[in-house]
Amino acid sequence: MGNVTSNVAAKFAFFPPDPPTYDVIREEDGRLVFSGLTADKNVDVHLLDTKGGSKIVATFWRHPFARFTILYSHGNAADLGQMQELFIELRAHLRVNIMSYDYSGYGASTGKPSEFNTYYDIEAVYNCLKREYGLKQEDVILYGQSVGSGPTLHLASRSPKLRGVVLHSAILSGIRVLYPVKMTFWFDIFKNIDKIRQVNCPVLVIHVSSPFFALLFLQLNFF
Repeated sequence: MGNVTSNVAAKFAFFPPDPPTYDVIREEDGRLVFSGLTADKNVDVHLLDTKGGSKIVATFWRHPFARFTILYSHGNAADLGQMQELFIELRAHLRVNIMSYDYSGYGASTGKPSEFNTYYDIEAVYNCLKREYGLKQEDVILYGQSVGSGPTLHLASRSPKLRGVVLHSAILSGIRVLYPVKMTFWFDIFKNIDKIRQVNCPVLVIHVSSPFFALLFLQLNFF
């Protein structure tokens, strides 16, 4: 029964756009580029190996005067191709870098969507931030929307010196989305309600329909 319920929760959690809304192309010089994105957007494209065996796409949206970097984990029915306008707005208005990525099985990322693959995915992206851009925990704000709250809290619970965490329309856990239970079962997925107790940095919880309201909340609380 437990495995059946957790499998149902997992199927409910992941709805990757089909077909994906973008492609990643390798130029003759070896540089990766994002389809539909002109070179003047100042975006680095990465293809990262994860501990789960996937190759995931990550994009780093650079701002020349950024103090902080937002590591953005998107919702369950989106991929990076659909998020471009939001990242451009966040970068411009908040003057931050944006590191975004597609989960295993989303967009041009390989593999299969699962709870543990999202954990491996965000770990690979965070390691890229440290390795390629020299960022420290104090420089990073984690942003998780919907199912993205799962990998966000996984990383936040292990990173005590983060600048902050934003949970946008977060879930309590996979089973709690389906049933009004009051306890945590061993077979549940994304046990956010338990993991948030292990987060030591400032946390902003928001439930808004427009991402631009989220932008306003960010401005008022972190900048």
